[in-house]
Amino acid sequence: MTEIKTTIDFDPDVLRAKYKTERDKRIRPDGNEQYIEADGIFEHFAKDNNKGELLRREPQSREVDVVVVGGGFGGLIAGASLKKAGIEDVVLIEKGADFGGTWYWNQYPGARCDVESYIYLPLLEEVDKIPTEKYASAPEIQEHACSIARRFDLDKNVCFQTEVKTLKWDTETNRWIVHTDRQDEMKARFVIMASGPLHKLKLPGISGIDRFSGHMFHTSRWDYEYTGGSPKDPLMLLGDKRVAVIGTGATAIQCVSHLGKAAKHLYVFQRTPSSVDFRGNRPTDPDWAESLEPGWHKERMENFNNLVSGVPQEVDLVDDCWTDLIGNIADMYRRGAVQPEMDLLEVLEMANFEKMESIRKRVEENIDDPEIAEALKPWYALFCKRPCFDDEYLPTFNRENVDLIDTGGLGVDEITTKGVVVAGQEYEVDCIIFATGFEVGTGYERRAGCQVVGEDGRTLTEKWDEKGVSTLHGLQTRGYPNYFMLSPSQGAFTVNFPHLLEEASTNAVHIIKHMFDNGHSVVEVEEEAEEQWVKTIIQKARAPIGAGPGSTECTPGYYNNEGHLNEKSRQGAPYGGGSIEFFNLMKDWRDSGDFKGLEFN
Repeated sequence: MTEIKTTIDFDPDVLRAKYKTERDKRIRPDGNEQYIEADGIFEHFAKDNNKGELLRREPQSREVDVVVVGGGFGGLIAGASLKKAGIEDVVLIEKGADFGGTWYWNQYPGARCDVESYIYLPLLEEVDKIPTEKYASAPEIQEHACSIARRFDLDKNVCFQTEVKTLKWDTETNRWIVHTDRQDEMKARFVIMASGPLHKLKLPGISGIDRFSGHMFHTSRWDYEYTGGSPKDPLMLLGDKRVAVIGTGATAIQCVSHLGKAAKHLYVFQRTPSSVDFRGNRPTDPDWAESLEPGWHKERMENFNNLVSGVPQEVDLVDDCWTDLIGNIADMYRRGAVQPEMDLLEVLEMANFEKMESIRKRVEENIDDPEIAEALKPWYALFCKRPCFDDEYLPTFNRENVDLIDTGGLGVDEITTKGVVVAGQEYEVDCIIFATGFEVGTGYERRAGCQVVGEDGRTLTEKWDEKGVSTLHGLQTRGYPNYFMLSPSQGAFTVNFPHLLEEASTNAVHIIKHMFDNGHSVVEVEEEAEEQWVKTIIQKARAPIGAGPGSTECTPGYYNNEGHLNEKSRQGAPYGGGSIEFFNLMKDWRDSGDFKGLEFN
């Protein structure tokens, strides 16, 4: 490695060793199996606390051009794209009682987007909407989802409170037979699966989780009946309650400060600290909003994506803590902290070290107790785990009624009838809140919540269990005609996920529109094309020195399959050339007009 010659105030070798030590003590042999599903005796954790009574309706038996599974941003973007292409016969199926997807379910206190709302919220120009804040709150985001549905008449043909149970391809009619838990049976010419990558909540498999006699819930099913309040109002029923939060990821970072203000006592149980940077939320400047010209939304999205992908821009339009990592590289060259002869990965590693040093320093600046500050410092590279942004989380640990229970990377020992045990000490509580996130890395059908049966009678799980994930462009897979998946697996990884959803929907609708226009009934992936794409994914699989999702040098988390990377998990990774290269590849593919890799019948 190139010798570092000048102004840095850290030792890269010391940091590499520290990162490795912290990673190694968090590696668990059970990987994803450390979590359990919210079913059986735990099914109440998945109950919808937002809805009232189940809306009664008669089962539907009908034919439809396109069934879109999911009413979140993916389903709404796909539905809007279909409508704009002139395809009107579209049915959305959504298990929630309204649109929004993750923004319907995640209504915990303090919930808001951590990517700037001016680029995160899709279709802003189409619905003539400017968010009220730089980082909009969950209620505003969910209302925007409803606005998209109204704008494109997707609310006229939607099945709420409905889960798809099976999708089965009928070779005689060239239709997908769609069965739901409401006894619907629809025959769909096309299916677009837009259930989202963070869709199915997970619980920690802690011994005794079924024994606790107090109250428990998951953050994605926040129980305001127990806590009082709302996403924006104080939690007024917790004044006499001792509350435990298990998990310190992106959700906990946002809700812990609200719990600290409301609870009689709050215990935050931490296995791995998150990186918590400055948020700096602010109201939207009306003069700026008035100055925007047509096309501003896509330009801003692409400017952001370029910067977080390592491509310098003349102007940083978003200008926040996501983009300053790349912006600081020029300053590092100026100071001599990196040298012109260093390769890109070395430069990125040095910039990453410096960025994380500033985040660790920020912990010291916000925490009064040096011992607590040390426990809250993240010892891994930025992007090993989802970066977080909040201005109230860290100061919460200065409150007398809040205790950080750091488990030294080992996690909680057990749950008793009365509380939570760590290192032999029991902490008695009245309520346990699981901020443990969603399943990633488990089987596709398990996460999607339905069984997908292809033309040869095999389920998609059976196909991928045999040889690993195999697709063309992450969108289609051979043996499952007229079926499209909006997913980063073998597609692209983007910080701003709706950007990927727009690109994937563009591809799917491009193919579907071509079939309508040319009288095709079936589209299938060519076997050779799928095999070649899998080879491309494996060949391009990479992770910048500890600085990106999927790195073996990262601390365990859902980005790297809980530290258990293998050929199968690498095969299901996003396109290693990055999202910019992938999006350009897809545009060239569409523009060529030859639909290379597909068979039409």
